[in-house]
Amino acid sequence: MFVLDTNVVSELMRPAPAEKVSSWVNAVSRGDLFITTFTQSEILFGIAKMPNGARRDALAARAGIMFTDRFRHRILPFDSVAAVHYADISATRQKRGRPIAPFDAGIAAIARANAMAVVTRNVRDFEDVGLDVIDPWSE
Repeated sequence: MFVLDTNVVSELMRPAPAEKVSSWVNAVSRGDLFITTFTQSEILFGIAKMPNGARRDALAARAGIMFTDRFRHRILPFDSVAAVHYADISATRQKRGRPIAPFDAGIAAIARANAMAVVTRNVRDFEDVGLDVIDPWSE
């Protein structure tokens, strides 16, 4: 099973997503693909800060489809188990001199708590966190 990072979800929301990403996602059973509440909040924040207009409306509509249809019942929350993983991931990366961004740590923690791989373009962001990481742009 797989947790999609925000950059993958953003790509899927584009009118014409990258062929490699679409192919990778379409090759995986829909029930094996998940997103996190961190990704949901990043997408919604990005839309909320846009100026009013057709572009914002179109993205909001695509986000609505993404969250209420495409990933219905497959949006993983940050819970107390993920909190333990978050602390470990953040502390370990900081001790190694490679701090991890809070949202990336949250996504990694949720993935680790659920024994899932992370699918992202930003492989380096998820190195050394005890997860398998897949880059669909290079697959």
